[in-house]
Amino acid sequence: MSEENFAELLEESLVTIHNGEIVEGTVIDVKDTEIILNIGYKADGIITLNEYSNKPVVLKDEVKPGDKLQAKVLKVNDGEGQVLLTYKRIAMEQSNKRLEEAFNNGEVLKGIVSTVLDGGLTVMFDEAKIFIPASLVSDMYERDLSKYAGQEIEFVITEFNPRRRRIIGDRKQLLVAEKEKLQKELFERIEVGMEVEGVVKNITDFGAFVDLGGADGLLHISEMSWGRVDNPKKFLKVGEKLNVLIKDIKENKIALSLKFERDNPWVDAASKYSIGSIVTGKVARMTDFGAFVELGVGVDALLHVSQISKEHVEKPADILNIGDEITAMVVDFNEESKKISLSIKQLIIANEKNNQEDTEEVEGVEEGSEETAEADTEE
Repeated sequence: MSEENFAELLEESLVTIHNGEIVEGTVIDVKDTEIILNIGYKADGIITLNEYSNKPVVLKDEVKPGDKLQAKVLKVNDGEGQVLLTYKRIAMEQSNKRLEEAFNNGEVLKGIVSTVLDGGLTVMFDEAKIFIPASLVSDMYERDLSKYAGQEIEFVITEFNPRRRRIIGDRKQLLVAEKEKLQKELFERIEVGMEVEGVVKNITDFGAFVDLGGADGLLHISEMSWGRVDNPKKFLKVGEKLNVLIKDIKENKIALSLKFERDNPWVDAASKYSIGSIVTGKVARMTDFGAFVELGVGVDALLHVSQISKEHVEKPADILNIGDEITAMVVDFNEESKKISLSIKQLIIANEKNNQEDTEEVEGVEEGSEETAEADTEE
């Protein structure tokens, strides 16, 4: 057989290919930047790294010589006598078909966040890219989306237009739906007076919002302790776990408390701070009309300016300082209104009276002794 005839037979045995055609080939060699395939054509097929995947991959980890691959013809002659192929575009078409089905069915999908942009996130679903606008990433405003980089997130397709390269995802509606479900379950489960666990979500000057697992409850500053709380941010920390009391439920609003009855300092206050008893406490705060003295956690008493001393006192601050420890007498106790009145003045008067009585008693004893001695002398 002549060389001419052999060449003709060889030419006839080779396939003919066209741009856009799907071909199958066997991997001959794998380099860092390209894959070389035998596609049964007079020239080998080349898949560059960029045409293999939209994801960052190492080609030698993905395929090996002898593997079979399907690819689409981009150019029959890339200018160097080779056939330029694409592997990722077949995968993208398959991914787009899957996304279209999910769009029509409202199916929930999962994807990896590949890029964080100022306006949202790019998520990879196989070889397809989905854009999730910043307003649809979460159910609350988030200035910094960088925490989502590399994360796998769930979403639904709300707009599908691959021709315009516009495939829009929505994560927000899933979070809203999940919260509504959890909220419904929570309100069916809780009732006033119940003790539940929560996590401090946000702290303000007037209190803290506690996540109860479906809804947030407000823990007002006045309900944080039986004692006085001046700054909620110093009393609690975001992320802190708490056991809280359900104080009230009105529609979808929950009021919480940390003032458990078992810790109520007023339970035995009537016996501890009865009228006439002597108590010790620290000056907690002052006004022009008096000083409030902390006798114990959650128990404050008023020391009126007129009761600070036997002498006239213009202002409490002229005599007392915050943090001073004082001893005084309880002169009034009202358990219903939880009010206690103190008096240093009455304590001083009582002490003076007791001292005077003691002195008179001693003097009486001494006088009696002298009379007895005189009588013995006369005898």
